[in-house]
Amino acid sequence: MSQSAETGAGKSRPAANREKRGLFARIALFYRQVVAELRKTVRPTKTELWTFFTVVLIFVLAVMAYVGVLDFVFGKLVLFIYGR
Repeated sequence: MSQSAETGAGKSRPAANREKRGLFARIALFYRQVVAELRKTVRPTKTELWTFFTVVLIFVLAVMAYVGVLDFVFGKLVLFIYGR
């Protein structure tokens, strides 16, 4: 069992045997990977974009109205309790 554990432990860290890359090489690799991932993305069509925009706008307006009503009600409640 210890022999298999030793070989398993050696295989779990293959990066330790490789030489380290420099700072700029790591930054360049990161940049290349980001660009490669961005090429995989699917952009919405104009119709989808307008639909998403409309849904978000309606949701934001609904939340604003809800918070505004709550603010008004609690304001009136505080004025009723403490008077003015």
